[in-house]
Amino acid sequence: MEEEAASPQDAEEILGRLKGEIGEIVVGYEEQVDDFVTCLLIDGHLLVQGVPGVAKTTLSRALTDASGLTFKRIQFAQDLLPSDITGHYFYNQKLGDFEIRKGPVFASVVLADEINRAPPKTQSALLEAMQEKQVTIEGTTFMLPEPFIVVATINPVETEGVYPLPEAQLDRFLIRSTMDYLDSESELEMLKLKARFQGKPKQVLQPEDIFRMRAGVYGVHMHESVVEYVRDVMRAMRYAEQLELGLSPRGGMHLMLAAKAHAYLSGRAYVIPDDVKSMAHKVMDHRLVLTPETDLEGKTPGSVTESVMSEVSIPKGDFSEDGPQNIEQKSE
Repeated sequence: MEEEAASPQDAEEILGRLKGEIGEIVVGYEEQVDDFVTCLLIDGHLLVQGVPGVAKTTLSRALTDASGLTFKRIQFAQDLLPSDITGHYFYNQKLGDFEIRKGPVFASVVLADEINRAPPKTQSALLEAMQEKQVTIEGTTFMLPEPFIVVATINPVETEGVYPLPEAQLDRFLIRSTMDYLDSESELEMLKLKARFQGKPKQVLQPEDIFRMRAGVYGVHMHESVVEYVRDVMRAMRYAEQLELGLSPRGGMHLMLAAKAHAYLSGRAYVIPDDVKSMAHKVMDHRLVLTPETDLEGKTPGSVTESVMSEVSIPKGDFSEDGPQNIEQKSE
């Protein structure tokens, strides 16, 4: 039986409960909570970038506990093997037969801590899990829990003993979220909070809440002109002369779904172009590969995203499901 979809207003109340509970553990970073929930609702994965000590792991664990999901943490290192992630068969002498020992990937939320510290072969062990929601161990395929989300962390200042993530893996992350230092007032609040005893966050979400919200996201109306806008952005990024690698079809699909989730979590049952623009950097920047000339000019993927999107015509009009169908395109 399918879950009844939660309305945007229901989602606002559910998200408020979640943020209220997380606020008892971690100060600030409400935007990162939205990013986590967005990935959870549309079967995406989250790449979190931030220097050590900004609560990347703490926030991931708190969100998992408050959501009532299972959690596993994998500390990536140079000697980590693919089987350490997926699992392996072993010979049980008592039973006289081989048994499967499942790895930490068999959880609803898998924290891949410092994912760029492991060599590419080990990183690639997550590819099948992230795309197909399954893993194959010695020829046998096992399905992963539902929902399933990988939260991978990277430290942007480390240059030694790290490996760049392959483009194929970066493309599987729906959102890259950046955790910077808190402002002065929030850091003071954080210190006061940490001076008190803290337990685990209470579970404030039930599994049915997640699936009801997921159904709600997919029920958000997206006018054809907005879908065409996403298509135009995708193709403009793909053929931009500043880029060696632009936006893949998967990236375009992720941008569309992220825009729907942004509208839903903003309390709307329909998508507007601003939803697309709000999610553009989070969804696209980490997938782009600059040309050597553009890199030498000191430009960043973010600046290229900004430049290319400014040249794409933006639809205007009433985008609600009951709105007029003759929405105009803004002239270039």
